[in-house]
Amino acid sequence: MLTQKLRQVGNSYVVTIPKEEVERLGLHEDDLIGLEVRKVMIVPELTPEMAAAYERSRQRYAADYAYLKEH
Repeated sequence: MLTQKLRQVGNSYVVTIPKEEVERLGLHEDDLIGLEVRKVMIVPELTPEMAAAYERSRQRYAADYAYLKEH
């Protein structure tokens, strides 16, 4: 799935299609295309190394994280 940001240009909103995707699909200017428009949420996924580093930090600084959570 291709995700792009919605941008305002004048009184309209636009979504760009990367050149590589246009070429892959064999699209040309003035082609009629179909889009499914829906809002998406991107949730980053930690690598195992980053997850382990976070866990070490969470254990070492548990009181600090608890304080930040409350304030």
